[in-house]
Amino acid sequence: MSFNSQIITLNDGNKIPQVGLGTWQNKNSEATIDSVYQAIKIGYRHIDTAAIYGNEEEVGVGIKKAIDEGIVKREDLFVTTKLWGTQQRLSQQAIKQSLERLQLEYVDLYLIHWPVALKSRTIDPSDPKNYLCIPMNPDNESARDVDVNWTFVDTYLALQHLKKEGLAKSIGVSNFSINNLKELFKHPLFKIKPVVNQVEIHPLLPQDELIAFCKEHDIVCEAYSPLGSTSSPILTNETLVSIAEKLKIDVAQVCISWAVQRGYVVLPKSSQVERIERNFNNLAKLSDEDFATVSALKEKYGEKRFVKPDFTPFKVFE
Repeated sequence: MSFNSQIITLNDGNKIPQVGLGTWQNKNSEATIDSVYQAIKIGYRHIDTAAIYGNEEEVGVGIKKAIDEGIVKREDLFVTTKLWGTQQRLSQQAIKQSLERLQLEYVDLYLIHWPVALKSRTIDPSDPKNYLCIPMNPDNESARDVDVNWTFVDTYLALQHLKKEGLAKSIGVSNFSINNLKELFKHPLFKIKPVVNQVEIHPLLPQDELIAFCKEHDIVCEAYSPLGSTSSPILTNETLVSIAEKLKIDVAQVCISWAVQRGYVVLPKSSQVERIERNFNNLAKLSDEDFATVSALKEKYGEKRFVKPDFTPFKVFE
């Protein structure tokens, strides 16, 4: 059974392809251009990037090449990018810069990348490349310089205007907890509900409570790092390997298939065309037994979060 053409309708009426191409950590220029172009050629219609990824220009070139060759029309693509922390006070400037890099007039979805505003130390405060900023203290060089006088609620209120201006067809959030969403909802100027919450979801971090809360409020979850992240044990997990061998697919496709059956958007990332193709065309319907086995992995192996940057004093995921 193929899932790759399934579409989810968002709470604003816009439609999002359920399986998209993630581009995080795709740094090589030519490889990124080719992976985006080839993904569209394979059949992907959903491309996910971010200002901080440093590859919006390459993603844009890959998209433009596919459009210029008549493989796809712009209106048939769903393109997402994200607002970095150093840009949160200047979201309009930031999205216009992203659009220029992407060579697009609008994005289909614009997300607040993290619910944390960061101070900028560059001449251009909206420059996302200054992603680490200055450490909060010399004893914690991984910490970011958090802008404690600006909140994600301030940023989201500004994003509502970007949607009204047509720069983004839909707006949403990323890495928001239930408490973050509740805080956003209670503001008197909150008018436009986020269409998605993009978070880390995989068999070792199933996010059941967050997914249920988002579903209750008509917000679609999107799974980034659906296979775990760098040095993830998921791809070699004995239980998943056994299911993959039985279905004659890769462990990656087991995880993606499981995510699709759970009903949210999934964003597998790769720069290798063969894997990109398999992650789109080699999906399979898991039996009830196999689905339950994958869903129970957290109980057997313990919960594991792979993406956990330090935004002290802001506590993410709480």
